Amino acid sequence: MISEYNGISPKRDLLLIQQLGKKLKGKSFLHVNSTKEGGGVAEILQRMIPLLTGLGIDARWEVINGDKTFYDTTKTIHNTLQGDKGTISKKAWDHYYEVNKKNAAKLDLEADAVLIHDPQPAPLIDYRKSGLWFWRCHIDVSNPNPEVFSHISSFASKYHATVFSVPKFAKPITSAEYIIPPSIDPLSQKNMELRDEEINEVAERLGIPRDRPIILQVSRFDRFKDPIGVINSYKLVKNYND
Repeated sequence: MISEYNGISPKRDLLLIQQLGKKLKGKSFLHVNSTKEGGGVAEILQRMIPLLTGLGIDARWEVINGDKTFYDTTKTIHNTLQGDKGTISKKAWDHYYEVNKKNAAKLDLEADAVLIHDPQPAPLIDYRKSGLWFWRCHIDVSNPNPEVFSHISSFASKYHATVFSVPKFAKPITSAEYIIPPSIDPLSQKNMELRDEEINEVAERLGIPRDRPIILQVSRFDRFKDPIGVINSYKLVKNYND
């Protein structure tokens, strides 16, 4: 699968990835998140797992399951960690933990390295049997709700290391801390180049003039995706493109 990136990624980068893959050949890696589709983490893993296995690495992806109460609670956790107002009751926290406990009993958590993605499955660390465990935080926790962050940190601090997207988001939770900057997969469906006919057909159907510059944000409608920032960018650029 790595050969698909020939002519897109620098040759030296592809060679480096292959060399690193040889060093990890035979090692087992497990990724755990809360959804198989929808959202950035699922999008990353849908491409990453085949890439890893193509390099000879034993890579697996497990998904935890929960009920509506669990997902409502984790949505509040997610939002309050990003600075939103809100509280989480003891009953909700207990249910959150219980769902993870049930998932731990069903999932095969044995691997040389286990990467737990975001807050939803964070309590799984309490059921670690072996291997190195990493908590990968994909969200902005630069200004979190202190109470919620303290609760999540009680789990995150048990990991061997934490991983954040940018230094601004990083928090001193574990002794080892890593930064993995955001990146894109040029071959994923979202990033593949569109044909002019496809672009023109959509623009015509939606009444979008093709002789004007376009600002496009590809994301769900969520205030944490900063749609206001996109609107402000439009207002700024419009002054020079009337």
